[in-house]
Amino acid sequence: MLSDGAQMWRLARDSGELDVNTPYAYALLARDFADTCRVATIDDEPVGFVIGYRRPESAATLFVWQIAVDPAFRGRNIAGLLLDGLVRDLPDVTTVETTVTESNASSRRLFGKFADRHGADLAESPLFAADDFPDSHDAEPLLTISGLGR
Repeated sequence: MLSDGAQMWRLARDSGELDVNTPYAYALLARDFADTCRVATIDDEPVGFVIGYRRPESAATLFVWQIAVDPAFRGRNIAGLLLDGLVRDLPDVTTVETTVTESNASSRRLFGKFADRHGADLAESPLFAADDFPDSHDAEPLLTISGLGR
């Protein structure tokens, strides 16, 4: 829903870990990809989000672009619940892709546990090299979670 965009932007900004995009980008994604974006709330306060989209070449593949949880609410499996709920709501999705830097141990753990919970295979392959970015960004290998069990 369009109003989720501002909440997602604030959570991304406050995460201290994500590349923060413009508020406009989050509003646009919330509008155009509402079926593949979620905001988690506790007592009506946003505490986490996931933004994804279906790959144009394969509607059965969900690319998770960003996921974040408010620092005060980490350690409660909110990110895992967001991923589980999103995939549950998309029964035709059989594969999840994302990119995660090698140094981001918490995201790697999140997606590894997600694959385990769903009886899926997790593979890593090169996608974005550091040289693909105009700034001092680390490489972003592709994680592919395939064979999601329901």
